[in-house]
Amino acid sequence: MKVIEPGQNWKIAALRSSFHVHIFFGGKMDLKYMKLALRYATEAYKKNEVPVGAVIVKDGNVISYAFNKKECNQSVLEHAELIAIRKAEKKLNNWRLNGCDIYVTLDPCPMCAGAIKQARISNVFSALQNSDALNTDLLNKIFSADKTNPEVNFYTNICSFESKKLLSLFFKMKR
Repeated sequence: MKVIEPGQNWKIAALRSSFHVHIFFGGKMDLKYMKLALRYATEAYKKNEVPVGAVIVKDGNVISYAFNKKECNQSVLEHAELIAIRKAEKKLNNWRLNGCDIYVTLDPCPMCAGAIKQARISNVFSALQNSDALNTDLLNKIFSADKTNPEVNFYTNICSFESKKLLSLFFKMKR
């Protein structure tokens, strides 16, 4: 996992990570997709859902997007990442999402991280690191290579201010 510190330029952070520099300068990381994920998180907020959005991109094209719908559909499985994965699988007619990247507005939970890895998504770009240190440890373990699946490249705190503001507004409204 590569953590981008609040206020730190992601290009500068990439320079400090020699292993992953190619992702940022090879055209894969694009903030326009994160901005789109933030727009879907805003849609979730408007529908009284925890404001998390996800966008899946392949070869520079958005192939799916989603936002949380747990309350609307009364299902624990209606996380933005899982919905976006289902849509991408349907569009590509394949559960293997090789060569795809996912942009999310909050670090995935372990359930979503497992699905991301199983779907063979290459890169996860997260706007905001989860405040739960245990979640961070679990993500590191889930996204590491194992006997079945390759490592998932994971970057967090890319647009932390925007995502944190939206989540803070939501939970302030709930209290």
